[in-house]
Amino acid sequence: MALPRIVRIFDTTLRDGEQSPGASMNLTEKMEIAHALVQLNVDVIEAGFPIASPGDFESVRAIAQTVRGATVCGLARCNDADIDRAWEALEHAPQPRIHLFLATSSIHREFKLRMNEDEVVARAIAGVQRARNLCGDIEFSPEDAARTEIDFLCRVVEAVIDAGATTVNIPDTVGYATPLQMHHVIKSLRERVRGIERAVISVHCHDDLGLAVANSLAAVEAGAGQIECTINGLGERAGNCSLEEVVMALRTRSDYYAADTRIVTQKLVPTSRLVANITSIQVPRNKAIVGRNAFAHEAGIHQDGMLKERRTYEIMRPEDVGLDRTDLVLGKHSGRAALADRAKALGYQLSPEQLQSLFERFKALADRKKEIYDGDIAALCEHQFSALPERFSFVGYELSCASDRPPRVTLRVLQGGEEKSVEITAGDGPIDGIFLAIEKLTGITTICRDFRVQAVTVGKDAQAEVTVELQEVCPDPTSNGHIHRGRGVSTDSLEASAKAFLAAVNRVALGSQPKLHPQRTELES
Repeated sequence: MALPRIVRIFDTTLRDGEQSPGASMNLTEKMEIAHALVQLNVDVIEAGFPIASPGDFESVRAIAQTVRGATVCGLARCNDADIDRAWEALEHAPQPRIHLFLATSSIHREFKLRMNEDEVVARAIAGVQRARNLCGDIEFSPEDAARTEIDFLCRVVEAVIDAGATTVNIPDTVGYATPLQMHHVIKSLRERVRGIERAVISVHCHDDLGLAVANSLAAVEAGAGQIECTINGLGERAGNCSLEEVVMALRTRSDYYAADTRIVTQKLVPTSRLVANITSIQVPRNKAIVGRNAFAHEAGIHQDGMLKERRTYEIMRPEDVGLDRTDLVLGKHSGRAALADRAKALGYQLSPEQLQSLFERFKALADRKKEIYDGDIAALCEHQFSALPERFSFVGYELSCASDRPPRVTLRVLQGGEEKSVEITAGDGPIDGIFLAIEKLTGITTICRDFRVQAVTVGKDAQAEVTVELQEVCPDPTSNGHIHRGRGVSTDSLEASAKAFLAAVNRVALGSQPKLHPQRTELES
């Protein structure tokens, strides 16, 4: 039998995935994910959009200087400033790639670019030529290709290949395409574009209609050689093609697609959990491949079939995506080695200092819980990867409340090694009282824009995970304050709330700014 052809996996979790509202990451978190993507064996890591912000530039440069084993890519518009900035960030990477994009659909040409077809082609050629003079690996994306007239799309693709593009990516930017349409577009490019054999055809599909994975697979069936995707399907609006889903579809149905990837699939679940914990965007239970229920069976008929032959109801082995068939339950008698092994299996690489800190927190949690699950370990590990120091550290609280009067809250924090406390009687319930106490103690006024609570694991002693988004109150009433995210975990939901509020307040106090979303910047002349 002929070996299946290899389809490249281009991961854009750190660029397009980070554009999910609330998913912005700091440098430490981006580096952790980048190293996990190398272990996953992705072919290309799109590390960011260097010109979008100083933070994005530094992230791309740090990843380019550090990561080995994958091509590191930076995004740029077709103008000199973007291209030069991208190369400045990428120049020290062993395998750099500049990824250029320029909109081509009629609606973008008329309303966004205000350019005609000839001007778009000229701008695309000029951009690719400038980038090619700096870097040998150039990818070009005609933005909104799925809504671009096929004749013009073929013209643009042929022009950029002649100019030096080594990969041409066909984005379904707004998730408008259908599988049959995507198949037709890729087939047309292969048949009509002169020199198409000199470039890899790629696809970048969004999930607005829930068709991103199906469209990507249709493109592969038509001959595409690269898929752009993200861990857990993160991305703008409804997200992108899910890496874990498209990879396992090709692996499981290689008999149909005659294609596979280089992905180490046993790392899929650990990588998914790492990204979910860092971004605080959790995976739905019924998410294919990596959801909690993906390999769970409750119906009696299914259980009976599984006991007799698991292939009756499972088309993949849980071990092949990084899941254990049974949970490893840790408790207060477990040692440091067992904890380190479990953390590594969940996708976390810990330094000795981080392991010691994790072990101390683990022991404290074990005294409060009868059983500790994978979700508890992941929540503890995630605490280790915050790059921001704490100006205010939670110490404890006391609270008394009743339904007919405001709560009385005493809050204690550490500031500069000194314990400070405040007592107030105010608020509409205990959480509001804790929030007001934090404002009074820190002197920082904010507006709570989002507050979410969920159980990390199961059972009545499960840890609560609280995520909040606080908006700064600006002195200038015409200015919009920055929004900062905080996360807290504890078996005590009120303590978790206090930690989450303090984490967000620390970001306000330390001036941590959200990065500029690249697709919201205007095209430069």
